[in-house]
Amino acid sequence: MTHKVRIIANDNVTHDVKRIVVEKPEGYTFEPGQATEVAINKEDFKEAKRPFTFTSLPEDEHLELIVKMYEREGVTQEFDKLNTDDELLIGDAWGTIRYKGPGYFIAGGAGVTPFIAILRKLEIDGKIKGNTLLYSNKKEQDIILEVELRQMLGLKFVNTLTQEKKEEYFHGRIDKDFLQYHVKDFSKYFYVCGTMGMTENVLKALKELGVKDEQLIYEQ
Repeated sequence: MTHKVRIIANDNVTHDVKRIVVEKPEGYTFEPGQATEVAINKEDFKEAKRPFTFTSLPEDEHLELIVKMYEREGVTQEFDKLNTDDELLIGDAWGTIRYKGPGYFIAGGAGVTPFIAILRKLEIDGKIKGNTLLYSNKKEQDIILEVELRQMLGLKFVNTLTQEKKEEYFHGRIDKDFLQYHVKDFSKYFYVCGTMGMTENVLKALKELGVKDEQLIYEQ
């Protein structure tokens, strides 16, 4: 089912990431970690659907989406031009990333978005203890919601940069060596989201380190 929703707020999170708040259709439901297909309600873009994850909580009055605008991707660039009272078209919620228990959240870039609602919910419920976020970005300027995530997770928020060396961040990709260094308990759950290549490489490394399939949660 397609829902037409009005934009209430559209502001910047980073230099190329927008936070878009829209009306919530009556009776609309989703679970933290789930996504939906989104299109801009303008003649040239109605059929150009893109998947985005809800970063709001199911009980919130409005829906919040965090949208990364890709340089060579015309549709996502169009989100930067939207104003309050413009409209989006959203579908029903879908997705296989759901919280099963304490563990390690491993994200690359905009891949952190499914984890934001999950972590916010855990924080509100007083259940965030025992969870760690390992987060990879190209540069410091690319880190999404760094202040909020650090407030929630403290030292359990581990950042690494692949194209920039800075004293307060690790440097390099999340690979097998990185996981061996930062993971203290391989019996926990592992939540993985990033590009297809990153996700495949991280899952492969985790399996080589003894993690079982039933411990792995990712979009399938």
